[in-house]
Amino acid sequence: MKKLFKPKLPSIVGLDIGTRQIKAVLLEQTEAGYTLQSFACEPISKIAFAEREIKDYEAVSLTLKKVKNALKVKDKTVALAVAGTSVINKMVYMDPEQNDFEMESQIEIEADSLIPYPLEEVYLDFEEMGPSKTHEGKVNVLLTAAHKDMVDSRITLVREVPFEPKIVDIEGYALGNAIKYFYAKENTDTRVCCINIGASLLQVCVWEKGEVIYSKEHAFGMNMLIQDLAAIHMIEREDAEKQLLTNTLPANWVDDTLPIFSANLQQQINRALQMYMSSFHTDRPANILLCGGGATLSPLVDSLQQDLGINIDIFNPFSGMKINPKLDKEKLAAVAPQLAIAAGLASRSFSEWHI
Repeated sequence: MKKLFKPKLPSIVGLDIGTRQIKAVLLEQTEAGYTLQSFACEPISKIAFAEREIKDYEAVSLTLKKVKNALKVKDKTVALAVAGTSVINKMVYMDPEQNDFEMESQIEIEADSLIPYPLEEVYLDFEEMGPSKTHEGKVNVLLTAAHKDMVDSRITLVREVPFEPKIVDIEGYALGNAIKYFYAKENTDTRVCCINIGASLLQVCVWEKGEVIYSKEHAFGMNMLIQDLAAIHMIEREDAEKQLLTNTLPANWVDDTLPIFSANLQQQINRALQMYMSSFHTDRPANILLCGGGATLSPLVDSLQQDLGINIDIFNPFSGMKINPKLDKEKLAAVAPQLAIAAGLASRSFSEWHI
């Protein structure tokens, strides 16, 4: 009887504002499983970001409106995420059984020494993660800080669409939620090493037993491939990107341009894995879960698998779910690996959250 009267949590649109594309996902949870109700993936027509900071508000706003129109849903509540050098995550160790007020007071003291910005310039949040394995008698508390300018600029643009932002997450942890809910694993205790190859960032997320145990960003992404294509084929950068997205590049790009980018990407991934292995004193992963724009290029994936000597599994967060019959399944298959963070954000509607 309890299930009959349990209030249904409101649906949340997962909105992933990348530097070159904006992605959105709306999911529904039933007793039978998950259903993808709608998705959108729209390119930003101009170079609108410098690093992760918005410089061309009009271009981003126009793309957000295209995303809303493409979704064709009434839901306006959204969860979005931030990433980059102005977003900081630190694990701190605190006394157990403190109430929120006591913990908040101590967090501010900890943050003042850990965060390289004045506290009035950042938003702070924290979450107790459970007993510490390294500090006896303490609990792990994840402290997160994000520069207010980065958060406020996104919230302002999203509200103009209009959407109503209710949650601001961290991209690495949104990726962890996507793994938790949508990655079919034979053994749920197996550690999962996921690499997201975005436009400007290479993100490593290691997930184990329901939580993210390692998250790290590296300044390298698909933008480097666009630059290589523009230089080698002597075309404008915008044209190179458009041709890559529409699969209309000259046939020889796989031979004359891709190996250069693939070699650089391989070096970056090796470096990222080495940092993870050093942090946990662990062996090199035997498997990598790959997502992001880089995961949609089969020649690149084949090259990486051969050169890295690691088995690569492409992350399609929708592979095990029901798909709304009104959706374009062919388009979904082409962009699914790019929607992992958006799917992770949309999954926030499956569990209660507070402000």
